[in-house]
Amino acid sequence: MKLLILGGTRFVGRHLVEAALAAGHAPTLFNRGQTAATLFPGLPALRGDRRVDLSALAHGEWDAVIDCCGYLPGEVERSAALLRERVGRYLFISSISAYAGFAAPNDETSPLGVLADPDTELVDGASYGPLKAACEQQVRRHFGEQRSLLIRPGLVVGPHDPTQRFSYWPARFALAADGGPLLLPGRPGDALQWIDARDLARFAIGALEAGRHGAFNVVSTPGQFSRGDLVEACMVASGRRPQAVWVDDARLLALGAKPWTELPLWLPAEGEFATLMRSANAKALAAGLRLRPMAQTVADTLAWWRGLPPQQQRFDKAGLSREREAQLLAAARR
Repeated sequence: MKLLILGGTRFVGRHLVEAALAAGHAPTLFNRGQTAATLFPGLPALRGDRRVDLSALAHGEWDAVIDCCGYLPGEVERSAALLRERVGRYLFISSISAYAGFAAPNDETSPLGVLADPDTELVDGASYGPLKAACEQQVRRHFGEQRSLLIRPGLVVGPHDPTQRFSYWPARFALAADGGPLLLPGRPGDALQWIDARDLARFAIGALEAGRHGAFNVVSTPGQFSRGDLVEACMVASGRRPQAVWVDDARLLALGAKPWTELPLWLPAEGEFATLMRSANAKALAAGLRLRPMAQTVADTLAWWRGLPPQQQRFDKAGLSREREAQLLAAARR
């Protein structure tokens, strides 16, 4: 297949390109050339900023476009309108955050979120999901149901993850002292859910090959992974055995700990997003989704992190500083 990939050099995008190449397809990249511009030197590269200039896409035909960097519906509308007569199908990387709520686990038929302000261009915790839902609407508007493929991943993890939300844990164990305290949120049996970026990419390319359309939750199976499993995998991969200090949801909240950001992968069981990591994936599994073992994701993520320059190993987007962790540990023990 001739593929046009919007983005393609950062995280999900680079894994999509690698999966496409491994499957024998021919990707063309469209991006600003500002992130890892030399990553795929042999591939055609079209330069432009989708927010202001799509002129590089004015000509050319492709079997499919893969949009892995669409966050605002206006941007997606412009690219979809420009390409609809010259591209066979539009694959959009959306998010399970697109659902309207998480009072119960969502499947692909669950209601989607609606923007409080349809004209907003602010992407934050409140608007991110509804914006993705609005982007999906633009894809369907221009490509129709049969030519639209909407991928809704959960937390995407693995090597090259810039968000630090998963890599914090393997790295934290690698930096721990054997027998030293390490703060862990919730309980060992808490269910966790994510998707390795490589499994996401492989599914996306396979879904295009199979001619699939519609929406798919691309996540691990609900209940497949637990926090205790993650802890054990991090210990094995890092070779460290710190003292696990488990602090329950209520205590952490009382101490002012911030879910998801200070303590990645932690969402209180009674909170607004309690079922975010229990989304249904049966449709994707039936369509060919394959999930690699947790141990492989943890080990590969840790190996990637260890290979980063020291200045890039710092956790400045997610996770606890050592000082903050010590403060929470001391307060939890009182």
